[in-house]
Amino acid sequence: MENGTSPLYPVFLELRERLCVVVGGGKVAGRKALGLSRSRALVKVVSPEIDPALESLAAENVESVGIERRKYEAGDLAEATLAFAATDRREVNAAVVREANERGIPVNVADRPSDGDFALPSTLRRGGLQVAVSTGGASPTLARQIRQELEPYFGPEWSGVVSELEEARREGRATDEELERTVRRCLSLLSG
Repeated sequence: MENGTSPLYPVFLELRERLCVVVGGGKVAGRKALGLSRSRALVKVVSPEIDPALESLAAENVESVGIERRKYEAGDLAEATLAFAATDRREVNAAVVREANERGIPVNVADRPSDGDFALPSTLRRGGLQVAVSTGGASPTLARQIRQELEPYFGPEWSGVVSELEEARREGRATDEELERTVRRCLSLLSG
């Protein structure tokens, strides 16, 4: 790659009921916690100050989103599957990265993706359909703009399409060839 970093490997993770720790309590941390919550992860947020939107998310999801109002401490990542360093303090983010590395936990650093192990894409969601756009952390703004350009092509009806295909596949009602024809028909709608 031009900037000397390795290309990232795209992956969608199953995080249902797995602990993910977000260190930070601002708007960025709130977006991370919301995405994790939507994936049915168990989210632990550690921060002395909490944004009102993040507070509301925790109140609406008491079973899966917990807030610990305090400063980050070594050991906060114990049992975590993923870690997110989302504070405005470089030394705190660096400490989160060190602990994550020691424990073998993939970590995302919100303001410096190159300091972590993964970058989050800008994601368009329509039920089971997810279209992810990434610049590898180089320009989240560009990724978001491209995702926004794609939104009109993937309206709400796509969530129904994905559900129907999943059900037909699971129940064995359709052959692979029939499913392939249905997918091609759906994709032809994109070109107009």
